[in-house]
Amino acid sequence: MKTIPDVRPSPIAGRWYSVNPHALKESIDGYLKATTLPQITGSVVGLVVPHAGHPYSGPVAAYAFKAVSGLKVDLAVVISPMHEFHPDPLLTSAHQAYSTPLGNISIDAETVAAVDKALQSELGFGLTPIAFDGEHSLEIELPFLQRVLNGSFQLLPIMMRDQSPHVAQILGKVLAQTLAGHAFLLVASTDVSHFYTQQQANLLDAAMLEQIAAFSPEGLFEVESQGKGFACGLAPLATVLWAARGLGANRVQVLHHATSGDVTGDFSSVVGYGAAIILKE
Repeated sequence: MKTIPDVRPSPIAGRWYSVNPHALKESIDGYLKATTLPQITGSVVGLVVPHAGHPYSGPVAAYAFKAVSGLKVDLAVVISPMHEFHPDPLLTSAHQAYSTPLGNISIDAETVAAVDKALQSELGFGLTPIAFDGEHSLEIELPFLQRVLNGSFQLLPIMMRDQSPHVAQILGKVLAQTLAGHAFLLVASTDVSHFYTQQQANLLDAAMLEQIAAFSPEGLFEVESQGKGFACGLAPLATVLWAARGLGANRVQVLHHATSGDVTGDFSSVVGYGAAIILKE
């Protein structure tokens, strides 16, 4: 039987982003420095960020992360899809912390337990802890958080296999109830369209980003069901919007969109990336 270490070792450092701490800091700081934000009114309670390797989606993700530069929170709530198969619908880490080249981030076991208990009551199932997961879409956001947030913070990591509106809405409701009174930041990890031409991707992504800007988790599912737009983290994105709504947020501001083709120069088959912030005015 494999012993579960306290700290989850990174399966993507050195592949999806630099394993060298100095180089990683420099690359993230470079992405942040290259962004120019519009005027932002209100307090940021949540982010929508892409999750490809940093060289591809980092320049887009930087727009959202820059909007929380210097923010002090106790808890970062990162909701991502789970790309690998798993029989259980909602997953969390069985480790006590995540490791990145910039240091370890401890998991808030007490809040994880509170969310799990509330989900058990609402859905009949909760968060399944897993060890040694290879999921990139949650971890990829952590070095950005380590660079922009002010001081240390704990992590509430949730990976979603279930992509249904019902589960997303209930999870959002539970998060809103659990996070009330906390100093928190919600993070939805999602790319948008996958493997269309640049022209097609821009149209599909515009439809999805329109629903994000409208603060409409319901609209996200409608657009995808009609084939008008896609997001690989559809349920995490909707979950974060529902949670933010329950916590008093009232506006979403889309900051940037680009595709992998804008990095590689190959526009025949691209992945779309969008960045947005969820605001409470």
